[in-house]
Amino acid sequence: MIGRKSLPAIGLLLVPALAACSIGNVRRPPPDRSSAPPRPAPTAPAPSRAVGFDEVRHVRITVDRRYDRPFVEFVDAEHGYALFAACDGGPPGRGCTALLHGTVDGGRTWQALRHPRPVAVDQQLYAVPGALVLLAEPYGWYTSTDGGATFVHTTGAEPAALVAARGRFQVAEALGAVAEWDGHALRPLPAQPAVPGLNTVGHSGDLVVAAGARDGRPYAALSRDAGRHWTSTPLSWRGDEVGVLRVVIAPDGGAWLVGERPDRTGFPALWRLVGGREWSLVRAVGHPAQARSVAPLGAELVAVTSPDGVGVVAGGRYYRVDWPLRGEHDLTVLGDGTIAARAPDDVVLGTGWTANRRWVRVVLDGG
Repeated sequence: MIGRKSLPAIGLLLVPALAACSIGNVRRPPPDRSSAPPRPAPTAPAPSRAVGFDEVRHVRITVDRRYDRPFVEFVDAEHGYALFAACDGGPPGRGCTALLHGTVDGGRTWQALRHPRPVAVDQQLYAVPGALVLLAEPYGWYTSTDGGATFVHTTGAEPAALVAARGRFQVAEALGAVAEWDGHALRPLPAQPAVPGLNTVGHSGDLVVAAGARDGRPYAALSRDAGRHWTSTPLSWRGDEVGVLRVVIAPDGGAWLVGERPDRTGFPALWRLVGGREWSLVRAVGHPAQARSVAPLGAELVAVTSPDGVGVVAGGRYYRVDWPLRGEHDLTVLGDGTIAARAPDDVVLGTGWTANRRWVRVVLDGG
């Protein structure tokens, strides 16, 4: 097992420029919802003791005991929202309306916010940079750009704040094409990549990556001029079936492909873009059979949660680490580079660089 104090040494061995990493944007999409060159294998230190959280922020809010646990989502290390949206396992109704809270200090304190449509068949919350978006079906969308003080009501298509949160370049699903968000609408690019089963796009500056999978095989294409010209880029592939291929941009701007298995539980295939032109298949010797979530952290490191716990892919190998996370945590990298690990009973925030993190557990209870 690799302890928190040991990972920096591995990162420095693998990537001399580790300390020069910058922080960028990596977020999950809002709702719907040739092999690597040989590297010297790092020497794994002796197992270390498990570590706890650097801080626990446990807050209890006075609400009716019938409320289920809230859904909590953070935008960055300080700003987040919580939605109590169910009572006794059912949707809010008479005497049990949806309750909304917000925090601006990383979950140390929470303030009650007015929910614009507290009774609805289904309630959803989406926190994105610069906006809080609520879906209250069948009434539509409610968007706030002032921290929940006021909301604008819209119906029909997703509000602009959610579309914009996916980035400048996206897949226009209705058209099956790469499109550019101009602030008002998604407009298909005149030049389109030749990617069978196109389902994902990612970008870093003028570099745009489009990827997809068909009949179990992964495909990708690159544009280095903001989508004006495309080059199909072959992927080294071992024949193991890929169900969905996702583009992920790491906090240091590096482009990755994550090939999820058809059952969405098997350990995924991983590729890293090298030199801005070629995909290198990333080995992960010793990895578990399954993975729940993966998150490239920069400096060629990838964090993984699985039923076996949490680990990091580094230098072609998978290492167990003693981060205070559980296998059921879903990993997301927020806009400020914070790792958000969400489970049904808590959210864990990991602030810092690559594998160097300070871990804070945030628990919000009602009752």
